Amino acid sequence: MRYCLLICIIYTFQSRAQDTTVLVENQPFTLAEVVVRNNFDYKKLLTQIKEDTTFYKAFRNLRVLGFSSYNDIKMMDKKGAVKASLSSKTRQNHKDGCRTMDVLEETITGDFYDSKQHYNYLTPELYAGLFFTKGTICGENNIVKGRNLNSSDKSGMEKHKEQLKMLFFNPGKKIAGIPFIGDKLDLYDERAQKYYDYRLDIVEYHGKLTYVFSIEPKEGIGALKNNNIVVDDMVTWFDMVTLEVVARKYSLSYKAGVYDFDVSMEVDMTKFQGLTVPSVLRYKGNWNVIFKKRERAVFTATLFDFQK
Repeated sequence: MRYCLLICIIYTFQSRAQDTTVLVENQPFTLAEVVVRNNFDYKKLLTQIKEDTTFYKAFRNLRVLGFSSYNDIKMMDKKGAVKASLSSKTRQNHKDGCRTMDVLEETITGDFYDSKQHYNYLTPELYAGLFFTKGTICGENNIVKGRNLNSSDKSGMEKHKEQLKMLFFNPGKKIAGIPFIGDKLDLYDERAQKYYDYRLDIVEYHGKLTYVFSIEPKEGIGALKNNNIVVDDMVTWFDMVTLEVVARKYSLSYKAGVYDFDVSMEVDMTKFQGLTVPSVLRYKGNWNVIFKKRERAVFTATLFDFQK
């Protein structure tokens, strides 16, 4: 009953909502009226959101659990037809601090693999780094405190892979070493404030009240968008009690001559024995890097049957 009453109160506020703009560390944020009226410590909340590590933590949790996964990866041609694909069911096993993986089902089409069973494309290679285990891997943990994603100690393709991981796990944070756009990825610096709007609200997501924090380009910036905007939009839902990420979706695009990309990602989380873990991840991307073939891909990962 109390939950239903709270829902009614919130929707009543939202129906006549008037946004309020506040400054937190000299950065403007827009608060929905439901946030203002309920006297939340929005300054502390917004600071925690900016420094969030729970999204990265959820993926680190996969290193210490067993789980099953349905994997669907499609590489597309320029007309949108599938030219290579993988559809599989896998099972990650975790025992005595080590993890292994069994391929239970697998269907391959096109030139997904080369003659040595190596990936012909970078997109599935990155996917495998997230969800597949090759051989036996031991001694991992899910600690994120003090663990900073960093590409400075890598070079070549390994450096590019690490930068892509940083882009995935920390959207909105500056990434050094990416030509033309590294500083444009930081959504919280003084430069970004000229191009983006930031809004905090309370909404129902899959039957549960959540904070929703959205970042999107300002209206009316015209041609400035082409050279200054990398993140086309990012929306994150947070648990109102733990402030862990419940779900996130974001879109990124940029053209820099030597490379271009247009990608979108959606991630839903679930809980298993107190740990937040990804349950569904959807990706659609079209990108090209000089000296590499353009890749157009869509994939979905569905994770379930978690075990400690």
